[in-house]
Amino acid sequence: MRNPPRILIADDNPANVRILRMRLAADGHEIVTAGDGEEALAVANESQPDLILLDVMMPKIDGIEVCRRLKKLQGVAFTPIILVTAMADAKDVVAGLDAGADEYLTKPVDHAALSARVHSMLRIKSLHDTVTAQAEEIARWNATLARRVDEQVAELERVGRLKRFFSPQLADLIVGGGAADPLRPHRREICVVFLDLRGFTAFAEASEPEEVSDVLAAYHAQMGRLILEHEGTLERFTGDGMMIFFNDPVPVANPEERAIRMAEAMRSRIRDLGAEWRRRGYDLDLSIGIAKGYATIGAIGFEGRQDYAAIGSVTNLASRLCAEASPDQILVSQPIHAGVAELVNVKAVGPLHLKGFRRPITAYELVDLRQPAP
Repeated sequence: MRNPPRILIADDNPANVRILRMRLAADGHEIVTAGDGEEALAVANESQPDLILLDVMMPKIDGIEVCRRLKKLQGVAFTPIILVTAMADAKDVVAGLDAGADEYLTKPVDHAALSARVHSMLRIKSLHDTVTAQAEEIARWNATLARRVDEQVAELERVGRLKRFFSPQLADLIVGGGAADPLRPHRREICVVFLDLRGFTAFAEASEPEEVSDVLAAYHAQMGRLILEHEGTLERFTGDGMMIFFNDPVPVANPEERAIRMAEAMRSRIRDLGAEWRRRGYDLDLSIGIAKGYATIGAIGFEGRQDYAAIGSVTNLASRLCAEASPDQILVSQPIHAGVAELVNVKAVGPLHLKGFRRPITAYELVDLRQPAP
């Protein structure tokens, strides 16, 4: 409601208008006027008053019909209306109230009664406006809340999708804007780690599906924990095979060391699992190949089904080294060894003639990690 409140006086008698205007203006109200029913409708629609004093007996359209029409106008429907009538007939009062009027005064209008009715109706209008404003504010809050919920759901879906490939820390960093969109194709130097369970094909052929499932569940759980601990990116896993890489989507200062430490931790974990597997009659062991080089990385697939993939000869080299490795053996390429030479004990292997590579490949077997000097 305005301050001061705006009051419309609708009366065809100029003397009555003058008296009412003088009394209400003295109380600090803003006044607009109309001289007949049609003008009252027009002025009410245009000025949007906070209160209407409406004479019943007016030319063109009487006050009761004006009242009835005002209650159908948007923006004026909840404006309080006080009927001012020279007639004390109860039927007219009832007709006016039925038409939507909120109060009535009889002529001659008593100043005290006028002030009291106006004050009461403006208080009601103020309360109505407050409730309306609060309802609108609640609606805006609800709309904002709904939008935020939608945004958070979308963010959770994106985080869930990213966590299929990345550690939770990296997924949160990407969503938070700390890294570029990794699903967009880009080129980067990475360290690639390939894992393979030796003897798995023969084991799967000779074992029940439940046994195979139990072995894979334990294997994936243990390897998955280590991938997350070392903040590696899981590119794919197919049965007993896994491909992990480092230095993407967020560059790291020591990708070779992370890859080596993860691989050694995996070998140690599989040695423990392998002892249990051998007690059950399963002849399984782990082979690992690690290589370093440039690759094009990003989402591949089609709408509704995409994977995160690295494409380049470095992934083929890591895969071939893994295939060449014996059970419980880790083979690394020369660039990997160069990056961690002070951290590892190795044996030179090769040169190896690997499928898909025209030149022999120099490789090293990772014996173990060097213990820090006391």
